[in-house]
Amino acid sequence: MNTNNALIIVGHGSTVNPDSSAPTLVHARTIRQKGLFSEVASCFWKEEPTFREVLRMVDSDDIYVVPNFISEGYFTQTVIPRELGLEGKVTRRGNRTIRYCEPAGNHAAMTGLLMKQAQSVAPGVPTAETSLLIVGHGTGLNENSAQAAKHQVKMIEQTGAYAEVFATYMEEAPLISDWDKIASQPNVVVVPFFISDGLHSYQDIPVLLGIAEDIGPAASQSDVFRRNPYQLRGRQLFYSGAIGTDPGFADVILDQVRDFRE
Repeated sequence: MNTNNALIIVGHGSTVNPDSSAPTLVHARTIRQKGLFSEVASCFWKEEPTFREVLRMVDSDDIYVVPNFISEGYFTQTVIPRELGLEGKVTRRGNRTIRYCEPAGNHAAMTGLLMKQAQSVAPGVPTAETSLLIVGHGTGLNENSAQAAKHQVKMIEQTGAYAEVFATYMEEAPLISDWDKIASQPNVVVVPFFISDGLHSYQDIPVLLGIAEDIGPAASQSDVFRRNPYQLRGRQLFYSGAIGTDPGFADVILDQVRDFRE
């Protein structure tokens, strides 16, 4: 990569959840330390710096923008291009060229990351006796996100690594709250298909799984991910952090830059 380029990583952020922006900031710091770009910046929809500010924060004329989102959707297709004034995959503005890459979650490396996350949360547990459940929000919020989860399930199934793999959702069938009816194996691994350990992964999903009775503290203060395994409903249940928190996500962001085609 040309070190005279700038990289902008675009996240959602949150006004109520300080953990929402954490993975984006961590991945930006990791990439910055690699020295592949002269500038690495982050921006957010719900936090500072905002989408509209970020282009003024970098001096480079060659800029790559990577949405740190799990799939294509309203934000990647409408909000980000509108707020950054993008005209398509390539926008030329004066001496500047801005290249708009695909969302990090679209990359083929996601399948390997999901499997790595599942294996790291349940080390030594035989995968041939394990059900893997990928949890998304559901089509009520973002149909593309639900389809992305189903695609990942199909890819993992093809590896034959797990006895069974299912896409489950918080607000539509198959519901993650029915995990013990969906999974048939004695070991069950649950991986949230989200960018950050936000409200869903550290509050909502644990309650739906039955491993927490009430909404808990922020992920940075919670031990819900560190109390594995849970002995529940006659099974051994392992609960992972959101896939976007994996350190390997920084490499996925870089891969989206490398794979960019005008």
